[in-house]
Amino acid sequence: MSSIYVNGIGAVSPAGWGVAPFRDALAKKQALPDQDLARPGFAQPLRYRHVPEPQPRPAFLATPRLRRTSPISQYATAAALEAIGSDCERVKAGELRLGIVFTVMSGCVNYSRRFYDETLCDPSTASPLVFPETVFNAPSSHIASLLGTKAINYTIVGDPGTFLQGLALAADWITNDRVDTCLVIGADEMDWLGTDAYRIFQPKIVLSDGAGAVYLGKKESPVRMDAVTNSHLFLQTQNRHCAALKMSLELPTTASDALLCDSTQNLIKLDAAENAAWQNWQGSRLSVKNVMGEGLMAAAAWQCVAAVDALQTGQFSQTNVSVVGCNQQAIGARFSSIVK
Repeated sequence: MSSIYVNGIGAVSPAGWGVAPFRDALAKKQALPDQDLARPGFAQPLRYRHVPEPQPRPAFLATPRLRRTSPISQYATAAALEAIGSDCERVKAGELRLGIVFTVMSGCVNYSRRFYDETLCDPSTASPLVFPETVFNAPSSHIASLLGTKAINYTIVGDPGTFLQGLALAADWITNDRVDTCLVIGADEMDWLGTDAYRIFQPKIVLSDGAGAVYLGKKESPVRMDAVTNSHLFLQTQNRHCAALKMSLELPTTASDALLCDSTQNLIKLDAAENAAWQNWQGSRLSVKNVMGEGLMAAAAWQCVAAVDALQTGQFSQTNVSVVGCNQQAIGARFSSIVK
């Protein structure tokens, strides 16, 4: 994978729209404030960390196709456009074959809830315009249309580790000349149904929403993607601890000038497997979720964005990303700085 480079990154998070506010929030190492989320039928609201309204409002949100889209499509599009940067015009001109890998866990929950609510209350008034926004691949379809790319476009549904599988898939497409460049996007949005459901199983977790994007290509840049580990599944014969340990053993653990971007959340039981796997780590460590909250697929994307940004800003020469997912897999990735 030595020929795959990171040509751009993008982020939308509870810190704001863009990598800059995301970076600033991580530098402060303080959890962002929670907001109330109304829970119909209950006086006590839920708590979560929500993406603030953009200031100013991005121009792409005024386009007819995106004007009425769900938040997840807006987050994903903003992160994708930031990551692709000036190559956007080359894609529109047909000079670049741009692939898209969109990864998601919960999906378009706001419009799904709205559609079923309207259907159950009064089927005759349920808006058919809402239904297309309920499907998992709606955001990637919007992004491809906006950019004018006709190249391969996948949507992958899974736990947060799926974002790293998306990176590996994108690298395969580029290596085998199926595309020239590829956007890998991870996004999720929250509403009260999803937040309340998560509360039942993990009441101490603070959910959040947003998106992250990594733009890969063969064009040499200051950051190279060196590796994505195997996906180590959680099975009856392989628990979280075993899976996390196998993942960590596929990545270097001794570099003192390296950064580990992990998926821990300062919750002893939930973090136990990942902390045990990395107990011999000698370098610095960054836990993105402690600041941003549990953004599900977006959180895994944020980890990779933070890892790449740390290399681009010259803070470290190497970074590891460790994702021990909520119910499916442990998987990691490795990035390095290219010194001229």
